[in-house]
Amino acid sequence: MLRFILKRIFFSIPILFAVTIITFFVLHAAPGDPADILMNPRTKPEDRARIRKNLGLDKPVYIQYIIWLKNLVTKGDMGYSMVDGRPVFATIMERMPATIALMGTSYFLSIILAIPLGIYCAVHRNSVFDHILTFLSFIGLSIPSFWLALIVIYLFVIKYNSIPFISIGPPSFEGMGLLELVKTIFLSMFLPVMVLTVRNIAVWSRYIRSSMVETLQEDYIRTARSLGISENTIIYKYAFKPAILPMITLVGLSLPNVAAGSFVIEYIFAWPGIGRLGIQAMAQRNYPIMMGDILIASVMIIAANLLADIAYGWADPRIRRS
Repeated sequence: MLRFILKRIFFSIPILFAVTIITFFVLHAAPGDPADILMNPRTKPEDRARIRKNLGLDKPVYIQYIIWLKNLVTKGDMGYSMVDGRPVFATIMERMPATIALMGTSYFLSIILAIPLGIYCAVHRNSVFDHILTFLSFIGLSIPSFWLALIVIYLFVIKYNSIPFISIGPPSFEGMGLLELVKTIFLSMFLPVMVLTVRNIAVWSRYIRSSMVETLQEDYIRTARSLGISENTIIYKYAFKPAILPMITLVGLSLPNVAAGSFVIEYIFAWPGIGRLGIQAMAQRNYPIMMGDILIASVMIIAANLLADIAYGWADPRIRRS
């Protein structure tokens, strides 16, 4: 298993390298000049040339990439923001806890709700509850996350005013007591977490149900029942681990979609994470921030897939022996 993990880490390096190449050249191929953000129409040509030189934009794109990659590999330097001059890595790390809190909470709730729902529907398939959950799952799959976010803001915040719209940030924590701080964080996370969780539950519960139904029809399950083993033991001891394998793969592979959805949701709910930072950087053509944002997101996705492989090895002994 250790050899398998090390191999996956080794093959992740060229993937990250390819991601940086594609991202860097695609960003620089977009129309517009990042230096325009720092200038106005009356800027003199010599001042424009000096600003572009200071930002390193006067060099060919491939030279800019080589310089960026060299600084990243040798110094761990992702560059500096073109807007405020702050280090890219420090700027992203300030926003990282907010993104991890949002995505981590969403993932945790999705897993602990999707698994029991899927198992219950598989054990009681074709029941009224199974049909209702199937109907709701198709609705959850059909609704885009950004549209659902706007709907919940309209219903919970504007129309019924049941949940205040709170945009949190480190300055807003000053002077708060512990209970007030917990309440503020809970209220600010409730709506975005709900939006991110709905689609995950819709997808994952259906996969769990399908896999569990197939597993419960295996010969060894029928043998266990013929031996008089209790139904709960059969479900949770003998059927659960084989049935959870597709779920492990799905959770790892769905992280890119969750991360992409989180970027949009962070912006809609004014959540101070790296997703909102990335969208703001796009509007400002702030290439260093965008490169750092995408690189960090890629590392997170690769790490999540690696954890999924480890979990797969736990559930399937054949992986551990490979």
